[in-house]
Amino acid sequence: MVWASKLSQLLLFYVWGPRVELAAPLPLRRLLVHSFISFMKDEYEMLPDIERVTAVIREVAEEEALPRFRALKDGDVREKRAGDLVTVADLAVEARLAERLPELLPGSLVVGEEAVEEDATVLDRVTGNDFVWIIDPIDGTTNFAHGRPAFAVMVALTRGHEILAGWIHDPLGKRTAVAGRGEGTYLNGEKVRISAERDVKTLRGTLHFGNYAHPEIGRLLERNRSRVNTHRSLRCAGQEYLRLMRGESDFALFTKTKPWDHCAGVLLHQEAGGAARLLTGKSYGPRDHAAPGLLMAPSEEAWRALHGRLLGGESVV
Repeated sequence: MVWASKLSQLLLFYVWGPRVELAAPLPLRRLLVHSFISFMKDEYEMLPDIERVTAVIREVAEEEALPRFRALKDGDVREKRAGDLVTVADLAVEARLAERLPELLPGSLVVGEEAVEEDATVLDRVTGNDFVWIIDPIDGTTNFAHGRPAFAVMVALTRGHEILAGWIHDPLGKRTAVAGRGEGTYLNGEKVRISAERDVKTLRGTLHFGNYAHPEIGRLLERNRSRVNTHRSLRCAGQEYLRLMRGESDFALFTKTKPWDHCAGVLLHQEAGGAARLLTGKSYGPRDHAAPGLLMAPSEEAWRALHGRLLGGESVV
């Protein structure tokens, strides 16, 4: 964890000092180390069991999403804004997860896509230092509403600007990808490693820009898209991340960077060995909902090469 890393660096400074002669006395060193170990143990014990969270997500999807798939009635779908739909399934899944997940981590908060739609200040919860569950109840709502199978349930656990754990569940495919910070990525219990030994010319992926792109980013991507190999988008970020996990896609670029769309997927991709960074080159976190774009690649070398091909070496906003 980032915050733990910074704390450990501070501890080392006081324990060993910048020079040996400035180090803390031995008894104080021992006390500091013991206190730090106890603190870290308590913090890790606070985190919920990943398998329990997985079970909750699967159960809620089974009970609230699947019975409504291809069974929506008149009035079950409405338009939040042009081209952006919400269904009764979105609302039901989010409500159940918002109730169940904090029970696994008392004191934690929830940021759900539909709750933010109703009250934008809900998103401010990611600016503090609380544990926050970030929920996309039905990622790929348009697909779901039209009876197309490319949708997913996405959940991430964050604290501050750090993503601690992530889940992407495909209810129809019965597939769940799970990652914990520093613990790797698993797809239905099997460890996932992204292959980085590829020539950038052979990589194939998806570009998602359209109406959400900053005008300058959109111009560059439109001009340079022929410089990379692409395939058809599934119109569902969660399913695009699962394609990356399964090796069916090598890269993905998004210009819409909402935390419910990407926190889980970014951690899954990184823990599987891939490179995931904002188009500015900085790391992505839950507070980057207004960033100009996000690029996933199989390695840092591939990330730089794809960034150069798509943005032509030009600076981004």
